[in-house]
Formats: sequence, structure tokens, C-alpha cells
Amino acid sequence: MMDQTFLLFAVIVVVVVGVIAFFTGRRGSGAGSEKIDQMMLAQAELSGRMQSSVSSLNERLESLTGRIGDGLAEQTEKTGEKLEDLQKRLAVIDTAQKNITDLSQHVVGLQDILSNKQARGAFGEIQLESLVKDFLPISSFEFQAQMSNGSRVDCIIKLPSPPGIIPIDSKFPLEAYRAIQNASGDAEKQTANRDFARDVGIHIKSIAEKYIIANETDWAIMFLPSEAIFAELNSNFANIIEDAHRRRVGIVSPTTLMALVNTISAVLKDGQMKEQAGLIQQQVELMLNDVRLLDDRVGKLKTHFRQANEDIDGIVTSSGKISNRGQKIQDVQLDDDEKIESPETPRPHLKEV
Repeated sequence: MMDQTFLLFAVIVVVVVGVIAFFTGRRGSGAGSEKIDQMMLAQAELSGRMQSSVSSLNERLESLTGRIGDGLAEQTEKTGEKLEDLQKRLAVIDTAQKNITDLSQHVVGLQDILSNKQARGAFGEIQLESLVKDFLPISSFEFQAQMSNGSRVDCIIKLPSPPGIIPIDSKFPLEAYRAIQNASGDAEKQTANRDFARDVGIHIKSIAEKYIIANETDWAIMFLPSEAIFAELNSNFANIIEDAHRRRVGIVSPTTLMALVNTISAVLKDGQMKEQAGLIQQQVELMLNDVRLLDDRVGKLKTHFRQANEDIDGIVTSSGKISNRGQKIQDVQLDDDEKIESPETPRPHLKEV
């Protein structure tokens, strides 16, 4: 671009110089025809150079235009690709924004659920059912079961005795926990802690009175559907945990309940294996008894076979004797003349075999 500008500037300078020389020659009235001829030659040479320069300039301009066109086309293509990528990213961003909006609506819905006591209780029961169903066989648990004293519990787990039946009840003291989290001063914090301890203590006492029954249940479980509430209780309310232990009430969170039902599943499998092993031993004893009976019958059959062999040998012996007697009878010779025996002629005496 700088070369073309310089060339154009040089052409303009040459033209200006030629014009100045022309007017200067005209003002010199004493110049001869030779000087005019030289000026004409100079003008012709200058015109040729100008045409050459213009042609060269046109070629360079065409080349420059081609390069600029190619560059613009390449840049346009790249710009189109970038715009397409940008459009895809904007679509992804729109989808993510929609998901965030939906998630925020779900969060608001969850907050609405947790703000209602009945809905919150149903939420805890559903979480309890999900954890129990994932780890235990269907024959080992029952939901909304009725105890012998008429109390209805969220879930019972059926284990071999001991421990037998384990009742699990879901409790969710969310308001008291939120009061602890929202307390600003020491006095407000102390009041919130006292209310939280009172509410949890009431739940523990209620579970112990309803679900721990003599000769039926040894202990019960209170399920807290929140890890945060469980952590707060174990971190700052050791007296509540001790009171629960004294009343034989275990407190679990979703994580600890998962570990508990997993352990219970292993216990049930071990019990089933022992039961199956007992059945196998019983069947083995019956099979051994059948083997002993089979031995006795085989012995009797051998005796029968031996007697049959003896009888067969006796039959063969008797058959041989009969054959010998028949042969002896066949060997007896009678005279041809004595076809008719006289009364005086004695009959041949056959020896009795």
C-alpha cells in the first residue's frame, strides 16, 4: 500500500515538473526550435513513463484488490464459523438458564413443602421408605405398621429374635433448627437451643412410650431426614443423645440409616444362610437314613438271590436226575418175540432210582 502511494506521488511530481518546464520554455522568447524539440521529446518520454506507471499501478491495484477480496472472503468465512459457534454457545447458555430457572422453582417448591408440618412429615416418610426399600428384602419390613398396643409406626424392620422387631419413626424438628440458625444474639441463641432441646426431647419420649413394648421390642429408632439437624444434635446437645440412649431410642440421619439397614441386610442374609444350612443338615440326615434302609434292602435282596440260586441249583439237580432216569428207561431192551407176555413170564424189574 505504501509503494502504490509513493508511485502515485512520484507521477504527480513528474507531471508538475513537466508543466513548470513547459511554461518556463514559453516565457523564454529567445529559445530556439531545438529547445522546443527537446521539450517535446521530454514530454513524450514523460507521457510514456506515465502510461507505464499507470499500467503498473493498475496491475498492482488489481493484485491488491484480489488479495483484499480473498482476505475478506476468508475473514467472512471465519466470522461465519465464529458466529455459528457463538450461536451454539448461546443455545447452551439458554438451556442452562432454563435449567437454573426450573431448579430455582423446584427449590422454592421444596421450601414450600418444608414449611408445612404435614408435608414435611410426608417428605421424611418417603425418604425413609426409599432407604429401607433399597437395602432390605420386602419380607423384612412393613410401612405404617400397627403395634400390639394400637400405636402406628412409620416402619418396622423384622429381625430374628433377638432383637426382633425394630420400629422406626420419622421426625423433622425444622422450625427449632432454623431458629438456632437465625438467632443473632446470645439470648436469642440460648432460647433457640432450649426450644430445640425441648422439641427433640418430646419426640424421643413419645417414641419410647409408644414403640418400646415389653416382650415385643427392645429399642426403637428416630429418623431425622436432615444431616444438618443430626450434626447439630450430636455436636451441641450431648445431653439429648444421652437421654435417648437411656430410653433405648437410637437417632439416625439418612447416611447413618443407610449404614444401619445395610448391616441389617447382612444380618438377615446370615440368618437365612444358617436357616438354609439347618435345612441342608436335616435333609442330609434323612438321606443317610435312606442310605441305611437301602443297605438293609440290598442285604435282603442278596439273601433272596442266594436262596434263589440255591433253589435253581436244586432244580438243575432234579432236572439232571430226571434226565438220567429217562435215559435208563430208554436203555431197557425187550425181546421182539416177547411182544405179548405170558402170565408165567415175569416182567423185568426196574430198579427204583
